[in-house]
Amino acid sequence: MILAFDTSTAACTAALFDGSGACIAQRDDLIGRGHAERLVPMIAELLDGRSATRILVGVGPGSFTGIRVGIAAAHGLAIGWGAELTGMSSLALLAAGADGEVAVAVAGGHGELFVQEFEGGAPTSEVRNLAPPAAAAATAAKLVIGSGARQLVDARGWGEAREAWPSAADALKLPETLRTLPPKPVYARAPDARAKQAA
Repeated sequence: MILAFDTSTAACTAALFDGSGACIAQRDDLIGRGHAERLVPMIAELLDGRSATRILVGVGPGSFTGIRVGIAAAHGLAIGWGAELTGMSSLALLAAGADGEVAVAVAGGHGELFVQEFEGGAPTSEVRNLAPPAAAAATAAKLVIGSGARQLVDARGWGEAREAWPSAADALKLPETLRTLPPKPVYARAPDARAKQAA
C-alpha cells in the first residue's frame, strides 16, 4: 500500500493506492485552516485498519504551517510502520490534475505567489516566489490554476484562471523525480525571521 497526502494549501487531501498503483480510497476536504486537527483522523478513515509500506507527502511550496504539519505526520507514520518516506512537489500535484500546458499559481505570504509552469505534468520552469505583476510577466501558459490563479491572470490581463486544489489521488501521475524528493519543506522564499546582528 502507498499512502499519499498533502496539506500545503487550504485543502487537506489524502489517497491510498494498492500494489498495482490503483487508487482505492481518497479524501479531499477544503478546510482552510486546521490541518493538524483534520489530517490524522482523515488518514485513519482512509486506512480503515490498514497500514502502508510507502508514504508520499507534499513538501510545498505553500502554507508554512500546513507543510510542517504534513511532514511531521508523515515522519511519525513512517517510523511507526517502518515505511519508506519520500516527498512530492505540491505544485506538481496541482498540475497533475490538468492537461497540456499550465501555470500553477498558489497564494503565498506577503501577497506574493508561488508559480511554476508545466507541460504534460513535467516542469518547464523553476519554482518562483513573485509578486503578481512579476509572476504575470514570467508566465506564458494560457491556463493558470491554483489559489493564486485569478491574481495572476488579472495582473496579466489575459488567460484563463481556474481555482484548483491538489488531490492526493493524482500523486502517482507525478514524474518519478517529483515524487522522490527529500521529505523536508520546500519554502521557495527566504524566511521572514532574520538572525540578529552582533553589535
